[in-house]
Amino acid sequence: MPLQWIIYILTVLAAVVVVLTRVRLGGDKAGAGRFQTSSMLLNVHTIAGLAAVMTWAVFLVTGLGEGNGNSMIGIAALALFWLTAVVGIMILVRWLPSRGKHSSDAVHDTWSQGPGLSVLAHVGMVVGVSVFTWAYLLSRV
Repeated sequence: MPLQWIIYILTVLAAVVVVLTRVRLGGDKAGAGRFQTSSMLLNVHTIAGLAAVMTWAVFLVTGLGEGNGNSMIGIAALALFWLTAVVGIMILVRWLPSRGKHSSDAVHDTWSQGPGLSVLAHVGMVVGVSVFTWAYLLSRV
């Protein structure tokens, strides 16, 4: 499978991660897991993630920035992707075991509750963004 196809598939998966994180953790309910996620953190994840996917898709499809030496579109998309990945990892921190007299018990991990799906998604996002960065630096996209 050519690298270009892998980049396109990872781009679609990044969009899925951003949207599912918003759906899973947004709303009035407490969110999956032990603690409610900060709405500011979730908003940064959603806005930066959607902006990253859209900017990256424009960069991939149109090739903007390639021919004229202006690579700022690709760099902006990668910066937004790294911001999204870091914020996603920060969201995962809420599942770290807490100790103390008033700490909550851990939630059992299933695909719909607990950190399993989020860990898979956000570690996958870090790997995907690393692939994007590698491909960009080697001019493979």
